[in-house]
Amino acid sequence: MKKKLALLLTCAMVLGMTACSGGNSASTTAAPTEPAATEASGEDDSSGEAASGDMDALIEAAKAEGELTVYGSCEEEYLSAACQNFEKLYGIKVKYQRLSTSEVYTKVSEEGGKPSADVWFGGTTDPYNEAVADGLLMPYEAINAVNLISDDYKDPTNCWYGIYKGILGFMVNTEELTRLGLEAPHTWDDLIKEEYKGLIMMSNPNTAGTAKLVINTMVQMKGHDEAMEYFKALDKNIAQYTKSGSGPSKMVGPGECVIAIGFLHDGIYQILQGYDNIELIVPEDGTSFEIGATAIFEGCTHPNAAKLWIEYALSPDCVDHAKENGSYQFLVISNATQPEEATQFGLDMNNTIDYDFEDAKNNIAQYVEDFFAALGSSSDSADSSRFLTE
Repeated sequence: MKKKLALLLTCAMVLGMTACSGGNSASTTAAPTEPAATEASGEDDSSGEAASGDMDALIEAAKAEGELTVYGSCEEEYLSAACQNFEKLYGIKVKYQRLSTSEVYTKVSEEGGKPSADVWFGGTTDPYNEAVADGLLMPYEAINAVNLISDDYKDPTNCWYGIYKGILGFMVNTEELTRLGLEAPHTWDDLIKEEYKGLIMMSNPNTAGTAKLVINTMVQMKGHDEAMEYFKALDKNIAQYTKSGSGPSKMVGPGECVIAIGFLHDGIYQILQGYDNIELIVPEDGTSFEIGATAIFEGCTHPNAAKLWIEYALSPDCVDHAKENGSYQFLVISNATQPEEATQFGLDMNNTIDYDFEDAKNNIAQYVEDFFAALGSSSDSADSSRFLTE
């Protein structure tokens, strides 16, 4: 696989950027900044939790708990770096596990108010909103929410906060398309052309929030019934539904699939790994976006450490490590440093549809049922082994 172009591009980016060192940066040696207007109010003696608005008290209470367990739905490289830096900053022992968003939602739902983790980090908000509706996330009025570029990037009830924004689209293997004598798809409707039979990969809605976003996007763009007919047609061209949302992007460069549906920042990562045969495509008929979020689980064991994690996640101390660890999403934190890679590959964080989060929150469970019912009614639908869960 030719890597020369991507390696040259990577070198140019490195020379053109001011790198942030996870171990030596001044920003990683201080606690998240407390707004000047915030007044200390001590701790809530009845619960043992630090009162909202008192950062110093929160840090001390979190250190007293001494531990934190994180379920992460971003890529593991970023998850690991974020957890290690939190541990370094505060001396709080962090355990973490990487799970897809739908896996986290299912797991915490089954735990019945006694979650095995304290916080959730990364991954698209559709499963977060399902968790909000089910009372699985704890409201918290974060001090560092003032860093958000807009209130659009937080839950109205303060149950989750956004940290990044990813654009949905296609990634194609240009070498394979040339070999097959095919043009690249440029619209969602292009994907259902017969010529792409067996060439496309998408993630599994039972395990990946990315796939849920695809379903919601088509419902909002086409209407419910037409969207389900669309998925019946698309299914004929799907070779595999991967467990994770980033799964299809990893198959494009090596040629295991020709067209991947997913987040374009995952494609950027693959290109910068050396796969210069990948083209990123923003659908011409419109596309949507994820808000990558973070949240506290209701009933968690370490509530103060969990709150401190939220403050940390809403600061450059955390999010500036994303681009250093293979995550090139647009950041929604005003005092963070945007990754230059996203714009250099022609992505625009505002070139998306007006996504209806309320409809997604209220109806996604039914939409997923309808999706599988539609596929089951197609006589051409392949066996269920295409839907990976491991």
